[in-house]
Amino acid sequence: MKQLIKWEEGAMFLLSIVLLSRLPYAWYWWLVWILAPDLSMLAYLGGNRVGAIGYNIVHHKAVAIALYLVGLFTSHPALEFAGMILFGHSSMDRAMGYGLKYFSGFQDTHLGKIGKKS
Repeated sequence: MKQLIKWEEGAMFLLSIVLLSRLPYAWYWWLVWILAPDLSMLAYLGGNRVGAIGYNIVHHKAVAIALYLVGLFTSHPALEFAGMILFGHSSMDRAMGYGLKYFSGFQDTHLGKIGKKS
């Protein structure tokens, strides 16, 4: 089942690239921004609870989709771009086994413990 989830997340990652390619931005902006959502890990400086909340807001796909749709319906390509960066980054993370965080610590995710051999 875990392999199926990885393939599904990989497909969503590719979808985000396709949707980004339809926006009026050069391809290199994807390279510049795709890892930016990981800056949300800085929220862990405030402790596990604050860190998990900050990280999960940035890595939640519903937030990414909402941002994209707001941009789409308001004809604001920068919001569409931001939404697809968040969506693509979250899909990439989940394909690699990194999920949304629990308050118990960064390594505890909804996909299992990070670093645990499956």
